[in-house]
Order: sequence, then structure tokens, then C-alpha cells
Amino acid sequence: MDNLTPDEISFPLSADEIERYRRHILLPEIGGGGQQKLKSARVLVIGAGGLGAPILEYLAAAGIGTLGIVDDDRVSLSNLQRQVIHDTGTIGEMKTKSAREAIARLNPHVRVVDYEDRFSADWAAHHLQRFQVVVDGSDNFDTRYAAADSAEQARIPLVTGAVGRFDGSLTVLMPYETGADGMLLPGYRDLFPEKPPEGLVPSCAETGVVGALTGVIGTLMAMETIKLLTGIGDPLLGRLMLYDALGARFDIIKYRRRTPKAAAE
Repeated sequence: MDNLTPDEISFPLSADEIERYRRHILLPEIGGGGQQKLKSARVLVIGAGGLGAPILEYLAAAGIGTLGIVDDDRVSLSNLQRQVIHDTGTIGEMKTKSAREAIARLNPHVRVVDYEDRFSADWAAHHLQRFQVVVDGSDNFDTRYAAADSAEQARIPLVTGAVGRFDGSLTVLMPYETGADGMLLPGYRDLFPEKPPEGLVPSCAETGVVGALTGVIGTLMAMETIKLLTGIGDPLLGRLMLYDALGARFDIIKYRRRTPKAAAE
């Protein structure tokens, strides 16, 4: 992938793209300029599973120019209750391949770069700088912490989320930037200082999860990504959004850097 930034390249929309994205272009907040920003964007999605599926589908439909997918797993029958980018015919395939083919059917204007790897700090050191935004749809704490630490080090925005049985959460992280108070914005470890002990938080394979819940959280993560790329709205910086599916309730928890440091330091 080239080293040019989106500002250095022109990304005109074809007649087909103008028609495809017409409902975006009609929005004054996005318009043709915002759609060109989406076309120029390079977004890495970690995981093509429960959260990754709706993230990838909505970002592809929105016209993200380049989508990176990193996942080392294969599609299984038990995935299909929630991982809607895959289908019965792709059981046994690598999730990256299955997702790439689904995206090609959805929007041929999107370039997909797939990595049949497990995300790690070492992987990030070799690949992360190719992308503008990282969206973490992984399902384990090792990957979440590696993604947060790597994105902070690379100074790349991170959209991260998680789901439980009937609840989910998401936030946006840019801990290398300053807020209105001149202090650095919080990072993932300000919200979750340490990984929980092994086995303390059971996986969805052990406790179950409602498939539609991953769609809710994943779609919200896609929306936050679109906001970051187009520069519209108020991203979930320093705010953790919580969703209680059974109670049909959203809540917001504000959080800040645990050891505030001025930007000049």
C-alpha cells in the first residue's frame, strides 16, 4: 500500500458511486466531500466474527475505500447465529476469505486486504501504519489490550467494543490527543487498567450471546468509525456507551485519564 495520505490523492466518485451513495450525499453533514473521504479511507477491522460482521458490512456499504481484515479463524456452523457476513456455504472457509467474498458481492468498489493472522503487537508493528482507523471487534482480552496499546503507540484512532450475554459496550480512543481542558484524552488502560484473571470472564462459547446484540454494538461501532472519518458529530471519546438489551436501555459513563498529564509534558 502506498504511503500517500488521503489529502494528497484525489478520489472522485464515479456515476455509479454517486447513485450508490446518494442517501449519504444528500446529507449536508456528509455530502460529496464526506463521501470522498470515505472512499479514500483505510480502515482495519480486527476480527470477522460477531462484531466484525456488521462492522464490515456497514463500512463496506458506506463506501470505505480499503478495508483490512485480520482474523485467523474458520467459519463454523455455530458462528452463523450472529456472524451474518458468513453463510452455510462458507462453513470451513477462513473467515477473512468468506468476508472478502461477501464484501465483493455487496460493494465492488471496496478494496479488501485480508490477513490470515491473529492480531498481536508484533503484527501491528509491521502493518498498522497502513491504516487510518482501527476497529476492534475481537472477543478476547489479549487482543483488546494489544490493539489498544498498538493503536496508541501508532497514534491511530481506535473504536473498540465488547458484548456479553444480553449487554454490550463501546468507546472511541485517541489517548495521544488532548481534550478541551488541555489534558491528554484517556486510553484503554485508564478504563480497564489490567486484564482480568484467566477464566474470570467466561466467553460467549461458555455462556451464550444473543446474535442480534452483536448487530447492535457492531453497527454502533461502524457509525463511530464513519463519524471519525468524515469529521462529523461527537465521537465517544472519554465516554463508554453501555447497552442493556433486556432493559432496552442505553447509558453513558464518562471516564478520564487516571494520571492526567498536560500535552506539553
